[in-house]
Amino acid sequence: MLFERRFCIGQPGTGTLWLRMALVRILVDGYSLLHNWPELARGRARYSAAARDELIARLTLYQDASGIPVTIFFDGSGLSTGKPTPASLASVEVLYSRKGQTADQLIERAAYRYGPYGEVLAVTDDHAERDTVISLGGSASSCWNFILTVENTLAELGEDIKHYNRRERHRFQRRK
Repeated sequence: MLFERRFCIGQPGTGTLWLRMALVRILVDGYSLLHNWPELARGRARYSAAARDELIARLTLYQDASGIPVTIFFDGSGLSTGKPTPASLASVEVLYSRKGQTADQLIERAAYRYGPYGEVLAVTDDHAERDTVISLGGSASSCWNFILTVENTLAELGEDIKHYNRRERHRFQRRK
């Protein structure tokens, strides 16, 4: 599922023109999403490196399927093992807050800075954070809704790949 917002130009019901605005980036509160996604890193602490790595891997797959760049924000002050290493790729960025900062502050700053380029989607269960991003012109999603979107998108991608492979196998067998 691709997130997009529809804008109406003209009077509704009178041959109006609808414009679609795709998201320029998805801003994810990493620990908020991890706490709501128990299937990731079963048996591991939600703040563990294994849980973070699995979240990053899953969101990288989602980014590949949706084409929307993703930034994952983690509160860096809660980490007990040295300095975190950002595992950022071109379209999936992983950022840790500094001491005295929160992931929420970084999400707000990113939503403000991306505003001129288009709409962003903030994924968090913090209602105040969601309200702030919406007031900056962005959209917000609860963690549960976003998890469903990611799982549905990845399932659809798997089905598409299966059908493509079946079609290619059939095409190859006809040539023999």
